[in-house]
Amino acid sequence: MDQDSPDGLLFKDHDFSSDLLRQLNVLRQNRILTDVSICAGAWEAPCHRNVLACSSPYFRAMFCNNFRESREAKVQLKGIDSTTLDRMVLYVYTGEVHITAENVLPLMEAASMLQYPKLFEACSSYLQGQLTPSNCLGMIRLSEILSCETLKKKAREVALTYFPEVAASADLKELCALELRDYLGDDGLCGEEEKVFEALMVWIKHDLQARKRYMQELFKQVRLQYIHPAFFHHFIANDALLQSSPSCQTILEIAKRQMFSLYSTTSAPDLQPPWHVPPRNSYQDFLMLLGGRKDNQQTTRDVLLYNPQTDQWQSLAKLPTRLYKASAVTLHRSTVYVLGGMAVGVGKSVLSRKVYIFSLKFNHWRLGQPMLAARYSHRSTAHKNFIFSIGGVGEGQEVMSSMERYDSISNIWESMASMPVGVLHPAVAVKDQRLYLFGGEDIMQNPVRLIQKHVVQDGDENDQERVRPRRAARGADCHRGRLHKEDSCLRPSVQQICQVCRHERPEDAPRGHSDGEQAVCDGRAAADHGLQHRGLGLL
Repeated sequence: MDQDSPDGLLFKDHDFSSDLLRQLNVLRQNRILTDVSICAGAWEAPCHRNVLACSSPYFRAMFCNNFRESREAKVQLKGIDSTTLDRMVLYVYTGEVHITAENVLPLMEAASMLQYPKLFEACSSYLQGQLTPSNCLGMIRLSEILSCETLKKKAREVALTYFPEVAASADLKELCALELRDYLGDDGLCGEEEKVFEALMVWIKHDLQARKRYMQELFKQVRLQYIHPAFFHHFIANDALLQSSPSCQTILEIAKRQMFSLYSTTSAPDLQPPWHVPPRNSYQDFLMLLGGRKDNQQTTRDVLLYNPQTDQWQSLAKLPTRLYKASAVTLHRSTVYVLGGMAVGVGKSVLSRKVYIFSLKFNHWRLGQPMLAARYSHRSTAHKNFIFSIGGVGEGQEVMSSMERYDSISNIWESMASMPVGVLHPAVAVKDQRLYLFGGEDIMQNPVRLIQKHVVQDGDENDQERVRPRRAARGADCHRGRLHKEDSCLRPSVQQICQVCRHERPEDAPRGHSDGEQAVCDGRAAADHGLQHRGLGLL
């Protein structure tokens, strides 16, 4: 655009530079005013020294610093084939080059050697667009040879994002121990810890004699606290290769105590550092809303999921049946259990002892092992691999003081010691092997001014006691080793949470649901754009 000035008009011909370059290329093609030939073996391309010197620091140093090449009529370039050199000369005179899968590597090497950074990055961008889980590790090798940080960074992102698929490639077996440790220990790795463990074992067994000495250090990178206890029990705890390492045995014993022993605590000094490891960055929190009454009318089967990162709700697979005042709890950071409740049918409601299990990963409901007693208006909580179902209203419409416990590993329900006082809707939390029941209601919905404590034990003995009276508790949870509770004379509700503590509902949550269960779901978006989970917690 022309610009006016006080003393005249500043004229800019924006096509002049490109026209000039085009005419210089015509001169080159006709060998007019050319003063040097760039050669690759017997092949040569007549050029202008000043054009080459202006286009690249490499040629500027060659022709402007009294080197021998500045006086020679022909300059031989080693390491570049004639086809690639022809494309490079054309790029110098036109600013254009056609990059393909066949020529990208020779072009990139030549651009690096002759110092054409924009062409180098263009080749890098092309390769980044070709990245897949099957070739990303090879691309990282290439990027290291070419010293291309942008390609290396992108290829590493692909390797971490699609790690389960990358682990299935042959290239993973060729990594050195330090490289594999770098991947397994990265917070950005996307993949279930079970897949991380399997990848480690595949790598070690590929060259067992040479690699087993790295097993201890690499095994520490597997975040065992995020592995499903059933997988740990069946595939890790008694693995012969791990058992052959005393250090790995120690890690396994710590993990066993933490997963399966009701006596263990997460604050034990010997759990540092194997157990206190944060989740990987790829995991995120979700909120689930289960059932309830829709528009204060019919009990609904709807299941909704709220993603705070996108601020959106989405529908999940519906509950298998309409349930009134069931209890929901999460276990192993992966599964939602809906326990008991009143099964609402056409003209008839039936008290249920059924257990429905929901997998966020597969968006699927299935039947679990039924409880020993049918109940509704009860509360449930999870501790280690156990679920406790507490109180509620029984088949005779009486307030139940009984409690039962479900072992998710053996798939068995067993009776526990009864509460001193049967209550409805107590706020429940677990801390240091003690299960606390705050307040609750009697059958007439009057608040109960009481705290009850149950000592969680491995054996058959159980200890129940009253602690002291207080106002009815609205909700309770154990967060970062501390109990938190809310006081209210209103109807109590349980609020339990895994990893994060929240008491608010997003303002734009779908309206019209009451008496529904809510769950905080700590999961992740999978590489295939489906949903996978890391953990869930009841709100």
